[in-house]
Amino acid sequence: MKQFLQRVVEGSDLSRDEMREAAREMFKEETPDVQIAGFLLSLRTKGETVDEIVGLVDVLQEKALPFSKKPIAYMDNCGTGGDGSQSFNVSTTSAFVLAAAGCHVAKHGNRSVTSRSGSADVLEVLNISLTLSATQTERVLQEANIAFLFAQHVHKSMKRVMKVRKDLGVPTILNLIGPLTNPFPLQYQVLGMYRGDLLEKFAHVLHELGRKRAVVIHGADGVDEASLSGENKLVFLEEGKIRTEILCPEDVGLARYSLQDIRGGDATQNAQLLQNILNGTAPQAYVDTVLFNAGIGLYVAEKANTIAEGVHLARQIIENSSAKEALETLQQSMDRIQEVAQ
Repeated sequence: MKQFLQRVVEGSDLSRDEMREAAREMFKEETPDVQIAGFLLSLRTKGETVDEIVGLVDVLQEKALPFSKKPIAYMDNCGTGGDGSQSFNVSTTSAFVLAAAGCHVAKHGNRSVTSRSGSADVLEVLNISLTLSATQTERVLQEANIAFLFAQHVHKSMKRVMKVRKDLGVPTILNLIGPLTNPFPLQYQVLGMYRGDLLEKFAHVLHELGRKRAVVIHGADGVDEASLSGENKLVFLEEGKIRTEILCPEDVGLARYSLQDIRGGDATQNAQLLQNILNGTAPQAYVDTVLFNAGIGLYVAEKANTIAEGVHLARQIIENSSAKEALETLQQSMDRIQEVAQ
């Protein structure tokens, strides 16, 4: 580890292969915490390159719960979190709309860090198991078009560096790469980021990771999803080409709302809110936020030709109860698995 730490301290960039080797050292029990902390801080000070980010992700995927690499167009819409907006669980709710549209959603997520309720907390209230085996997860995904990948369960190797990350008390690359480490071979990805300065870099990372189509979003007011409160910056990856677009809610037929209008609560409150949105009975600001984000996802997943068309399709999916049925199908699949386990 020392040799890689020395190089990064001196401002040198590591190749993808060198970063893989450094990451493997970082996750070894015998590597001193102080070296791991120094390496992470030096990377941050220097600025992580695309190759360095990809190399780290390679190792995390290599050490993850092993899933089969079936030729299926898997999708994820996990954000980085960390925006401190205290909103409800936008991407988790939107994931059920995507699943109802026929997307194969391998939904990566974790417990809350800066909000009162992370995706894992909400799904736990909805009786969605966080600790399925790889085989069980694939079975659920096949039956329900959606499965949840609890980061702490899927990436047990991360436990080695979590104490270091917590003790540092400042954000490092580990705070940003969670959505990149999905162990399924994703074709499509919607990645929300609280760091607006890294969108193009992460679009290049997604290209190196083999995504066919993806978008990296920095929302109005700095949130890690598309926001109804103003201008959103989106960087699209489409067949290897990268382009940037500024998108406002009125561009796709939606009204503006402030972040205050979509405040979330604790896990129980957000689970009820999720169900109300899928039932079409939640306040309009919550529903429209899901329509906005699901519409972008449906465009990325080639289920709609434009984002506006995706928003329209998302609205139909909620109004005809297909999104609600997607949640019910997932819960029923969970029930069957638990019965077999008993």
